Amino acid sequence: MSKNLLNILFIGDIVGDPGLNLLDTFLPGFIKKYDADFVIANGENSHQGKGINRDIIAKLYDLGVHVITGGNHSFAKWKVFSYMKNDGNILRPLNYPKGNPGYGYGIYDIPGMDRKIGVLNLQGRTFMSAIDDPFSTADWAIDRIKDETDLIFVDFHAEATAEKMALAWHLDGKISVFVGTHTHIPTNDARILPDGTGYISDVGMTGSFDSVLGMDKETSMKRFMLGTPHRYKLADGNNHICGIQAKVDMETNLCVHIESFVYPTLNNSKLEE
Repeated sequence: MSKNLLNILFIGDIVGDPGLNLLDTFLPGFIKKYDADFVIANGENSHQGKGINRDIIAKLYDLGVHVITGGNHSFAKWKVFSYMKNDGNILRPLNYPKGNPGYGYGIYDIPGMDRKIGVLNLQGRTFMSAIDDPFSTADWAIDRIKDETDLIFVDFHAEATAEKMALAWHLDGKISVFVGTHTHIPTNDARILPDGTGYISDVGMTGSFDSVLGMDKETSMKRFMLGTPHRYKLADGNNHICGIQAKVDMETNLCVHIESFVYPTLNNSKLEE
């Protein structure tokens, strides 16, 4: 790897033990394969499909994750609140109203380099909670991050693809990489925008694909068919890791390569008997 390039590895929404067990086996190998200098993972679904806890945080750090991002389930497990107040490597969306625990962005040393990277976590509002504006929040945070570094990575946890694309266009050239999370379905649109920001609409999830977004498919079908609440159960089986690798030129701070991956590779054909 050229010393002028920063290799970033991002792991999409980790859903419960199926996702965690996959990472326990394969993440160290992926870090080596992609020669990753900095590793980020979205962990807001890692504890039983909703929220995160201290043991999982420690496990992800041990596996080589540097920063854990969140989303609308970041606050699902209240016991982690005090931990979020003191650990700046755990992020939750910055545009939640003031008074909530935790950090929405951080500036981190890149191991083995005399450089820093800013990581910003935001959440969308379309079809989601009516929280603060992610556009003005992004501008506010980026102005402050740029006091220390122009290497900036954004995880935008949002439902609507249009909202993700609109914010990415707004930030094109101002940040290095923009990834969408939350919908758990990987999109095939990883690209570099005209002013140099690496973009993907949704990285996808790390967990069971024999499911509905990581949850038991029979229970999920009943919710849609009957229109009444049914307790979600975590699914297991046909487990996959979804992620992206991005390369950033450390002279321009812009993305020069971005690619998504699903491991194991999805079976897209069925042989006739």
